[in-house]
Amino acid sequence: QVQLVESGGGLVQPGGSLRLSCAASGRLLSINAMGWYRQAPGKQRELVAAITQGGSTNSADSVKGRFTISRDNAKNTMYLQMNSLKPEDTAVYYCNVNSGRFSRDYWGQGTQVTVSS
Repeated sequence: QVQLVESGGGLVQPGGSLRLSCAASGRLLSINAMGWYRQAPGKQRELVAAITQGGSTNSADSVKGRFTISRDNAKNTMYLQMNSLKPEDTAVYYCNVNSGRFSRDYWGQGTQVTVSS
């Protein structure tokens, strides 16, 4: 019954910015971690950035200094602010929530980010 819905993707020029949002609904009693993943054509899905329940964050080396993950607990929403976008950032971006004592993963449907001139 848990659902995650991403929004905010689109087409942007190199050097531009986008902010992705992930809205969660349903019964999430305990959240172990949340994060953003991305998958480009022909490539493995990779972790972009993650945030723990306590607020600690991690990000991939390729996006450090450019992307920032955050959350708003009151809105049950997670964000990914993406600045200085590069063509290699082009991918489908997925919201992920790891929840519960059995460490179950929930995924959104993905949102396309295309960085191109």
